[in-house]
Order: sequence, then C-alpha cells, then structure tokens
Amino acid sequence: MTTREPEGLSSQYAPAEVETRRYEHWEKAGYFTPEAQENPAAPSFSIVLPPPNVTGSLHIGHALDHTLMDTLTRRRRMQGYRTLWLPGMDHAGIATQNVVERELAKEGLSRHDLGREAFVERVWQWKAEYGGKILSQMRRLGDSVDWSRERFTMDEGLSRAVQTIFKQLYDDNLIYRAERIINWCPRCLTALSDIEVDHTDDEGELVSIRYGDGPDSIVVATSRAETMLGDTAVAVHPDDERYKHLIGKTVELPLTGRRIPIVADEHVDPAFGTGAVKVTPAHDPNDFEIGRRHNLPSLSIMDEHGVITVPGPFQGLDRLEARPAVVAALREDGRIVKEVRPYAHAVGHCSRCSTTVEPRLSLQWFVSVAPLAKAAGDAVRDGRTRLSPSEMNARYFAWVDDMHDWCISRQLWWGHRIPVFYGPNGEVRCLGPDETPPEGWTQDPDVLDTWFSSALWPFSTLGWPDDTQDLRTFYPTSALVTGYDILFFWVARMMMFGLYAMRDRPPQDAVPFRTVVLHGLVRDQYGKKMSKSRGNTVDPLDWIERFGADAVRFTLARGSNPGSDTSISEEWAAGSRNFCNKLWNATRFALLNGATTGPFRIEDLSTTDRWILSRLSSVIAEVDGLLEQFEFGKTCEALYHFAWDEFCDWYLELTKVPLASGDERAAETTRRVLGFVLDQMLRLLHPVIPFVTDELWRALTGEDSVMVADWPSYEFSDPAAEAEIASLMRLVTEIRRFRSDQGLRPGQRVPARLTGIESTPLAPHEESIRTLLRLTPPEAGFAVSASFAIEGVTVELDLAGTVDIEAERRRLEKDLTAAKKEAQQASAKLGNESFTAKAPADVVAKMRQRLTAAESDIARLETRLTTLPG
Repeated sequence: MTTREPEGLSSQYAPAEVETRRYEHWEKAGYFTPEAQENPAAPSFSIVLPPPNVTGSLHIGHALDHTLMDTLTRRRRMQGYRTLWLPGMDHAGIATQNVVERELAKEGLSRHDLGREAFVERVWQWKAEYGGKILSQMRRLGDSVDWSRERFTMDEGLSRAVQTIFKQLYDDNLIYRAERIINWCPRCLTALSDIEVDHTDDEGELVSIRYGDGPDSIVVATSRAETMLGDTAVAVHPDDERYKHLIGKTVELPLTGRRIPIVADEHVDPAFGTGAVKVTPAHDPNDFEIGRRHNLPSLSIMDEHGVITVPGPFQGLDRLEARPAVVAALREDGRIVKEVRPYAHAVGHCSRCSTTVEPRLSLQWFVSVAPLAKAAGDAVRDGRTRLSPSEMNARYFAWVDDMHDWCISRQLWWGHRIPVFYGPNGEVRCLGPDETPPEGWTQDPDVLDTWFSSALWPFSTLGWPDDTQDLRTFYPTSALVTGYDILFFWVARMMMFGLYAMRDRPPQDAVPFRTVVLHGLVRDQYGKKMSKSRGNTVDPLDWIERFGADAVRFTLARGSNPGSDTSISEEWAAGSRNFCNKLWNATRFALLNGATTGPFRIEDLSTTDRWILSRLSSVIAEVDGLLEQFEFGKTCEALYHFAWDEFCDWYLELTKVPLASGDERAAETTRRVLGFVLDQMLRLLHPVIPFVTDELWRALTGEDSVMVADWPSYEFSDPAAEAEIASLMRLVTEIRRFRSDQGLRPGQRVPARLTGIESTPLAPHEESIRTLLRLTPPEAGFAVSASFAIEGVTVELDLAGTVDIEAERRRLEKDLTAAKKEAQQASAKLGNESFTAKAPADVVAKMRQRLTAAESDIARLETRLTTLPG
C-alpha cells in the first residue's frame, strides 16, 4: 500500500486561511458569471438578490436568505445551467437620509442649510465612502453572485426604468394624486409604507366623554383625546336600538362650541365600548371612510410636526402634550363620564426613528392597485408562479384580493423624484426618461417609496425597458428566495409590476419568477424571536470568525424547512464546525492511503464497496428530490448522516482491512472507490458548504474547482450488499453497546469467539468485525464469561481480568431497580383516566415515551444479567 502526505492539506482545518483564498480564486476565475459556462442549448437559471439596504450590514436573516440562494445557484451551475445570481443594493430612502442628516447635525447643519441639490450630492458621497459594507460581508459568507452585473436602485439604468413605468402607469390612469389618510412620521416628516411602521402594544388611557347634554347626549370612548378637536360627527350602528332616536340629530362637541351630526354607519360595532364612536376623518383611516360615505368635512388639527394648530388654549402644543391637557379641560367641564383607566392598544411607530406614527390626511400620489392585484392573484391561482410551501397561498390571496391603493410618494430628498411637472398656469404633465420639461415648469418635490423601485427589481436589473440579451435569457427569474414576512410588502408588488411591465409577453413568461421560496424567521434554540432586549441575537460575522462560514451556512440550512421559522444555537454551529473537521480528516485519511479518482471495474468490487456505492446512488437521488422541493433542512440531514455516519464512521473503518491486506488488486479497487465516493460526496455538499469542499476536492482530484465540476449523477443499486452491511452494522453496534455496558474501554482488546458466523453472510467480514471491535481470537485457557446471539452469530466473550463480575452485577441490578420504578410510575400515570383526559396531548405522549424507554431498559438489563457468569 502506498501512502503520501496530503498535498496542501494541513493536519487541521483552518477556515480563515482557506475561505479568503478560495473566494478570491473563484471571483478572479470568473466562475460567478453565466458566460463562464456559456452553452446556447443549456437551460437558464436566475435569481435576483433581495437588495439589502445600502446602510445595512449582514445580519442572521441575510445569512439564512443568502445561504439558501447560494445553495440553489451553485447546484444549478454544476448542473450545466446558464446560471445568474444578480446582486445589488437598495437606496433605502428614509434610512439613508436619516444617516446623512445625523452626520450633518454633528457639523451643526441641516439638509435645509445645504439645499436639495447639495444634500443629494452629500448622500452620494456618503454612499461611495461608507455605504454597501454588506457587499464585502457577502463575500465572507461565500455568495457566488455575479459581481459584474451588480445594480443599485438609484443607478442610471434603474432610474430610467422607474421613470418609464411611472409614466406608463400614469398614462393608463393607474397612478393618481389625492388626499387620503396615510402613515405620517412627525420626526422624519414623510409618509410611510405599512412595512416601515412597527406596531407594539403600548399602555395608554381610555377616556369616556359625554357629548351634549340631557336625553340627547351621547358617550364616546377614545385613547386619543386630543383628536376630538377635529371630530365632525358621532357614528352609531343603524340597528342599535339605544341610539336610533338620535340618528340625524346634532350634538355639541365639547370645548369647541361646534355642533356635529350623529350618523348611522354599519362599520360601527355596537358591542364595543358604548357602541358610539367619534369620527375624525382627517386623523383616522376608518373615520376617513365613514366621512366619505356621509360627506363629512375633514378637519386637520395638527401640522406635519404633530403640533396642534386649532386656535385656542391647545394651539402650539405637541400632540402628546395636548392629550392630558384636553382630558384636564374635559374633566373641569364635567365631561369625563368615567375616570381615565389604563388601556393597552396597538400603536404604530416609525421603524427608522421609533416616533409614534400619526394617521394624517395628506395630498399624496397613489397607485390604483385593483387591476394589478387581480393579475398578481391570478398568476398564482393558475400556477404560472408557485409559492413554496403552498400553505402560503391563502395568506397571499388574502392580501392581493383585498389590497388598498398604494401610497407611493415620500416627502424626502433622497430617492427617485416623481416625474411630474407643473406649469405656471396649473398645467400637469408626466414626463418619461427621455423627455425635457418646458422652461419655467417645476417638478413635484416628492420622491417615490423605496418599494416602488424595488418592485421593478426582477426586470429593471436585467436591462428593462430595453430588450436586452439578459432580459431575454434570464426573465422570468427561476426563483425568489425571501422571508414570508415580506410576502405582501415586496413579493406582491413585484408580481404586480412584473406582470404589468412585461404584459406584451405570453402570460406564462410575464411573471417575475417561476417559484417563490418562502422561509421563516431565525429564532434561538428555544424558538424565541431574536431581539437585542432578550440578548439572544446572533452576529453571523462573529460566528464566521469563530466557526467558519461553512459551519454558519450548514447550521442555517439544516434548520430551514419551507415556510417555517429556523432555530439555531451556538452549540449547533460548533457541531457544524465539527462536521467540516470530520470531512477534512476523512479526506486526509483517504489521501494518506492513496485514494484516487481513477476508474474501477464492477466485477472487482467487494460487498463493502458495493454497499457504499449503492448508498451513494440513493443519497444523490434523495438530495435531488429534496432540493427540487426546496427542503434544505432535510437535504442537510441526508448529507450529514451519509457523510458522517455511513462514509466516515463505517466505510472508512471497513476499508482498513483491504488496504492493509497485502492484496494489491483489492487495495487498489478500494482506493478508487474511496476516491470516487469522496469526490461525489464533496460535490453533493459543495452548494451548502462551498469553502471546505472546494479545498478538499482540489486536493483529491488535482482539478481547479468543484464549483464548476459536474453535479453528481450516478445510478447503482445493490440491495443485497446494503442488507449485508446493515446486518454487520447491527452486530457491531450491539457488541459495542455490550462492551460499553460492561465498562470496557473502546480500545481494550477482548478475546472472543464468533460461533456460527461461517454460516451467515457475515463470514467474509469476520476480520473487519474483529478490527472494528478490538476482538482477539480465542487462545489457550479461553473461558466464556458472557454470551449472546445477534444476526445469527453467537458472540462468546472471555471477560476474565477485564470486568469485576460482582461489581458489574451490583451495578446492573441497581439500574434495573431504577428502570422498574420508572416504568411503574409512568404506567400508573397512564392508567389514571384523569391524567390522560386532562393533560395536554404532548405531555401524555412524553409519558408514553418514558414508559417505552423504561421497558426497553428493563429488557436490556435483564439480558445483560443473564449473560454474566456465575
């Protein structure tokens, strides 16, 4: 047998040393571009990266998202597809403007001191110097994105796409300007999208106020007393007998002297509170709709900063200062029916600055979504786009079938300026990207919601509105991988705009993606959501430093199941690192023993070789099936158990006998099978753990990179060999368990006789069995002190001098007594009808598991006692 020191493989795996070097090589070699494997006849595969904010850094959610995308991309690349994973960043309007404004504040300046043009230039400077650090972090994770096609939502091409689709929508009467209730941030001074509002249950106060006097008075309850200054009606349900006599009458609004009508509206819930609600159309979305139905006036009572503007004692107060002041005035006026009481209710906060959001009537630009949303729903219903898992369909339809018009204007300076211009005589004109406004016309000051430009991402990044080669080749994209939490906010918008922009294509080719792969949130090992306040957040960059990028990727992918949240822990990351080390050591063993990827002849294969080849074939088929269904967690489980349990723990051990046998023909066949299986296994693992597999595969094959090697496609089935080795495993496992129960050290040699093995299929494996179990042949004076039968073999052991029989008997009897007590307690619990009827199902199931385990222990211990001599 020839051995050689593995070239380039140190005795221990050092991720930091390998990862940077491998990534730089991949990028320099151009392997990330589809042109690297250009084949006009090959199918195309494309993914566009959900663009992270230019202000952002890699968090654990990104790490999960990117790992899953990279897994799909690397596999398709190895399968010979023209593969494109397109990266880019989002300009993140509010977040980026806030960052630059904070920098200006350190200099004692505001954006208004600079003016719009100079401020925008300052933002571009910040972006060039500080923005996009996440891109370098993506390299550390191993993202195989095509950096040559990197895009930014504010670059020239995407700006042109935004202007083009805005004008098309405008000309088709799908964009309009109107006064509506929107989410408003008094700190950022802009409208907010729903996804930019974080809702929390805040402690507030519920105030019951009497409007009017005498029999025609009516009581309403509110948690925002200051808004009563803008009430224009009180609403009751038309069938509420308590108030039917008041419908159509007016009542005096306290503190103002104004009289307001009492209207009947079916929106009112008679069972909530007093069954009567105050109506403030300018400061509540539901009240706004009531106001529209009853032609009520809308009175704005505060400015954009949230300061009260109504003339009188509250003018100039901040809205939160005005609230207790209004309550005090009402109390003094005798209008408080019930004392103020605590009241927890959902309150929206700006996700950028945490300021309480104010519903505000404002003149904004909107997309009329009805026809667009219907098209987005139809595309999923008829299967042109598939959601994975399909259980998400109902949630998707609930949103698109009841979508409200989308407020797309933002009162910012950083973003895509709305391409609408106003003439000196009130003229309004929307201009396309190649049009110039007449002299003296002014452009609308607002910019577009960031989600507007990111909704174009699947096609604008490929060159739309031009008919580019990339657009023809890679649209529709193959898959979108993202969290289920933005199914509505981003996925639905991309569906609407993709179908609209590409409406000249056949319907099946107009959708932005064939499949939407939805994963969940990353949670800690106890299933709790990660948050800074809980102290359970994970910095993926810290884990990459400590465990390596492959370990982080494998931990995340292994915990990922379609549509479900992913739980991770530091312990699991350490386990993944150990897995990478296991592969490293296995490859070193193979190379030290002369493993090669040369061809082998089927007729020369041993049963052990045929077993591992049959198992390899099954695992390839299993992994292919799982990845087609985006079952990343199950894929990792299958690969882990094949690599660790079957290949490393069994096959490598079983190769030691033929490699050391002196039979060169058998040894050479084993080397070649060993090399072949390791080669295929590293290819299978590469999409999930790219760095360590590439380093090991290069050392094994001498080729440049596994990432451009062919994906495994191997068919070999030998059920008989699988059954034979499974029998060997059961025998070895049982003897190992017996040795452990006897307190024998793993390396301790024990004389043994394997009676009857010559009559079983295990006869050819006797030497391997003895090697694995440290069993020596019987010698003179051999005395049987323990015996048991397994797999048709009677195993007789001479434990003289290795075990204190009496001490072992006492230990076993003690354990047996404990097991019987456990079984008795569990049986008594399960025999109690009160317990089985009232206890939660999972508690009853665990009790049954305890009983089963105890009964198993009893049987095992009793068997052991009968095998002891004397």
